[in-house]
Amino acid sequence: MAPQISPSILSADFARLAEEAKAVEGADWLHVDVMDNHFVPNLTLGVPVVESLARATDTPLDCHLMIEAPDRWAPQYVEAGAGSVTFHVEAATAPVRLAREIRAKGARASMALRPATPIEPYEDLLPELDMLLIMTVEPGFGGQAFLDIMLPKIRRTRELISRHGLELWLQVDGGVSTSTIERCAEAGADVFVAGSAVYGASDPAEAVRALRKQAEASMAKASWLHDH
Repeated sequence: MAPQISPSILSADFARLAEEAKAVEGADWLHVDVMDNHFVPNLTLGVPVVESLARATDTPLDCHLMIEAPDRWAPQYVEAGAGSVTFHVEAATAPVRLAREIRAKGARASMALRPATPIEPYEDLLPELDMLLIMTVEPGFGGQAFLDIMLPKIRRTRELISRHGLELWLQVDGGVSTSTIERCAEAGADVFVAGSAVYGASDPAEAVRALRKQAEASMAKASWLHDH
């Protein structure tokens, strides 16, 4: 199991999105934050920009929908070219049905949890998902400080995934940087969203490589990967 790095274009220059996407072509995914100013207090981009980005880069798009009514909108992001679509369980009306619809349209289905949302009530949903996103900041704005109090939740989530024998990716998003990625990997994460840590660097591609190297080193020693 290799770590995956997903740079967040929320931290990129929105006037140069195609170039910013090319600047991280060694990344596994390009993380696209969609915010509607309702579910979170910020407004970013929507379906037309995702369509344009999908044409501008070969890196698959990882769309994180921080929006109300994802049941209605998420399928459109698959049609726009997203390879993975994440909806928030707090906003979804029928998460199982939505996950199945995303998969049926050909993308990976992912579910996100805000910091205060526990994982345990959703244990039975895990087989319906390809990825689970644990937010390590409150969703809505880039550049926030990492919440260490989320590490036990990452551990508990990894234990549930292992207990069920699932091939489920565990993503973390928020404050992931060279100073926090090792703790996330040790706790059980294997997909890492990094915004300012990548796009704030003088060489974004090198920043992706450095983060990947740190995650690999940490996962090589992680008990969750070797005790099962």
